[in-house]
Amino acid sequence: MIKLIASQVTIDAAAGEAGRREITGIAVPYDVAATVSDGTSVIFKAGSLPVDGKAPRLYMNHDATNAIGIVTERVDTPEGMMFTAKISKTQAGDEALILAMDGVLDSVSVGVNPIKYTTAKDGTVTVTAADWIELSLVPVPAFAGAIITDIAASIPQDEPEISTIETEPTQETEPMSEATIPAVEATIPTAPIPAQAKREFKLPNAGEFMAAYHIGGDTFKNMNAAVQEFAQTQRTPLQAAAGDVLTTDTPGLLPIPVLLPLVQDLNFVRPTVEALGARAYPDGGTQKTFIRPTITTHTSVAAQSTELSAVSATTMVIASNSVSKTTLSGQVTLSIQDIDFTSGPAMNLILNDLMGEYMIASDNFAADALLTASSNQGGWDGTLSDLLTLIYGAASSISNGRNWLPTHMFVSVDVWAQLGKLADSTGRPVFPLIGNGLSGQNALGAQSATSWNGNPLGLELIVDSNFAAKTIVITRAGQGAGDAFEFYESIRGLMSVEVPATLGRTMSFHGYVSTFAAIPGMIKRITQA
Repeated sequence: MIKLIASQVTIDAAAGEAGRREITGIAVPYDVAATVSDGTSVIFKAGSLPVDGKAPRLYMNHDATNAIGIVTERVDTPEGMMFTAKISKTQAGDEALILAMDGVLDSVSVGVNPIKYTTAKDGTVTVTAADWIELSLVPVPAFAGAIITDIAASIPQDEPEISTIETEPTQETEPMSEATIPAVEATIPTAPIPAQAKREFKLPNAGEFMAAYHIGGDTFKNMNAAVQEFAQTQRTPLQAAAGDVLTTDTPGLLPIPVLLPLVQDLNFVRPTVEALGARAYPDGGTQKTFIRPTITTHTSVAAQSTELSAVSATTMVIASNSVSKTTLSGQVTLSIQDIDFTSGPAMNLILNDLMGEYMIASDNFAADALLTASSNQGGWDGTLSDLLTLIYGAASSISNGRNWLPTHMFVSVDVWAQLGKLADSTGRPVFPLIGNGLSGQNALGAQSATSWNGNPLGLELIVDSNFAAKTIVITRAGQGAGDAFEFYESIRGLMSVEVPATLGRTMSFHGYVSTFAAIPGMIKRITQA
């Protein structure tokens, strides 16, 4: 689920709104990039959130166990999704209203499950359709534009003490309604408050630091900045000493610099998943399995033999395919000492690596399943002519009787190297891309060394090191309609728990993945000896 945190605003309580317990504002502005809870940049397009269907619940801080109300109105505008939410008359609801009216809770955050979205090369996710699950009141701003514009509320207050002394009225007056009672301001003389020194910054403990990390955005950025500023103030300037002082005389005073970023020997990319496109689970992904229907027998249409004779009639048969979820996860346990003695950016390296390993594992899961679902088109003897025969044969088999054409050619790294070395009878390379859809003839020097090149017969070439050696799979993918193979995913994110018995903290990252061979006959494999 994507959780989007909105920005701070000024809130005015509506006067004279007895009995109303509502907040109104903008839940999500459109075409504005925001950072979600896992650090991903997300953009919502106009119309991406529903205005009907099940109403989103109103939570405190995305805590489903602390529901305080419900969204009662959703209005889609070109600028963003407007909302009105009613806060329940409970103790938690009263506390939330008081905090909002005091300016403590002046932001909102949405929780959605994307249904249709695309991912750019820089990792930015653009959502075009999503299920809106919940809206939360939050204190931490990180998304400019999503605002609470008004609060209309009536909070029960403690009744003031009423004097029992009766006095004679000096003149007759009409009874005053509650709304017409004049407010009397009490003025209490106070002594001037002397100026105070700036309060000393208190270093956060491990729990506070990890909480700020999970919130992300400006909260974690500001905490890091405060910690660095505090560290600067604690440094004691060195005094010049009599005599010569060498570095060997003061080893305890010399810092050991660490040059970041960390040398990274893994590229956390998902070529296969990006080509297939990650699909959202139905119904918010709350079930362990779901049904993916496919047609096994179509209806039929044929020429009528004679007038009033029976026309073609075939019953459609739909298969009920059950798809289950697989959990991918990893964990790391750190000592409290390691957390306390390590800077925030250095700690991020460990968590980023854990998330990167999830990316590799999920891509490997998809690559293995795609290869398993494929059927053999034939064996390649290594020659150019034989490869062309097999590629066209696979394309013909895929489109025959379906009218869908293949779009992608998935290969392992070693096969990519083979394709690049294929040449015609004069030694000229056949597949290197030279632009405008043209390929071939002595164009190796025009290629980019930072991308996979080669475009056999117009198929998009996907090179993935997660495939087993000698892998070639031709299929249709990433188009929506007619996709032969589907990949489903729900990234659940980071979890952490302290282990007091060992003075440690265990952090884990997990998500759910599934694959489904929707049209197995459109997934063709070319083998090698």
